[in-house]
Amino acid sequence: MASSESQYDAAELPDLLPIYYRRLFPFPQYFRWLNYGGVPKNYFQNREFSFTLKDDIYVRYLSFNNQNELEKEIQKMVPYKIDIGAVYSNKPSQHNSVKSGTFHAEYKELVFDIDMTDYDDVRTCCSSADICHKCWTLMTIAIKILDRALGEDFGFQHRLWIYSGRRGVHCWVCDENARNLSQAARSAVAEYLSVVKGGTDAIKKVHLTNPIHPSIQQAITVIDSYFEDYAVNGQDIFGSKETWQKVLALVPDEFREGLQIDFVKMRNSAERWKLIQRTLTRSVNANHLAEIKLQYCYPRLDVNVSKGINHLLKSPFSVHPKTGRISVPMDVKNLDKFDPFSVPTISSLCKELDRKTKEEQENTSAESGEEPDMKRRTRDYKKTSLLGPIKIFEQFIEKMEQSRKGQLLKQSDRGGDF
Repeated sequence: MASSESQYDAAELPDLLPIYYRRLFPFPQYFRWLNYGGVPKNYFQNREFSFTLKDDIYVRYLSFNNQNELEKEIQKMVPYKIDIGAVYSNKPSQHNSVKSGTFHAEYKELVFDIDMTDYDDVRTCCSSADICHKCWTLMTIAIKILDRALGEDFGFQHRLWIYSGRRGVHCWVCDENARNLSQAARSAVAEYLSVVKGGTDAIKKVHLTNPIHPSIQQAITVIDSYFEDYAVNGQDIFGSKETWQKVLALVPDEFREGLQIDFVKMRNSAERWKLIQRTLTRSVNANHLAEIKLQYCYPRLDVNVSKGINHLLKSPFSVHPKTGRISVPMDVKNLDKFDPFSVPTISSLCKELDRKTKEEQENTSAESGEEPDMKRRTRDYKKTSLLGPIKIFEQFIEKMEQSRKGQLLKQSDRGGDF
């Protein structure tokens, strides 16, 4: 498996994290995101944060009054992992002192979590926590399908996609109407987007009705542009009896035996795929082919993450302690170019920073004989490969802020209060 984990030594983490939080973590942008323009009031102050510290010490119900407080506490506690929770009725840090029954989760972004381990029954290249370029295509397909559905079917405009740092992706839907959704509404959205069902014991996990729902039809169009290259050639799903049996288990009984006999005579995956296409398009129910494609490629959601308002989800720009990779925002317009193995690790960033700082010190000393101005530290991330992901994050925040200004102008035109 190609991986940048080999260049990262977990033993370095305690030394590198203080540098990362002091010089690289984008606190101003992070606060701008979670403060949502300070409207409604206490939105940031009532937000739950959770830190996982060294030796798996887990601290919940942390909350902060402002960016400065958050920054100081993160730099003091040096979390190995940061999770973000809901906005509560009171400050989470005071949850033990408020009257019993009055402390509850009120708002949160609508979130989605897609993990490569959920595809283990349909990928042949890797299993469990491992990923490679071949199976990463599944994440590209998943984002394209879900991002379109969230935007076009539900009208959500502000969708932040984050690479988890190891084997999956997260989506934060940040529109105000998404943040205000009830648990029942979140469940309804998650169910609408769930097509692969039945858990590990179910052999056939996709059952389509006629006519196929337009949203699923759109998903099939996305899958079609990848299926041959990814599944037939890359995963070689018809390459051996062991792998093709899994596909044949999804076709109707009347075709299975004939296909089985013909498959043995054929030379490769491509020939077997052509035969199965010809055979199943002659079927009375034309959905069998679509069901195979969806079972192998449709996004597999952890619906419980989406349903619960008080569910915690790993924060953007958190460091993955196993790989050292940063949880970075992804550019949806350039998904096919995204490479999880080239995502910066905390060690590569600290090396880049070290090298740039030395160059600056040498240049400054040579020019004036003075030490470089330490105020420039605020721009340290710009000297590293974290600059690109932070720019994507900034563009996302700016779009949200412009949209909010537009809404406020509309309200003022109507004479509404805001």
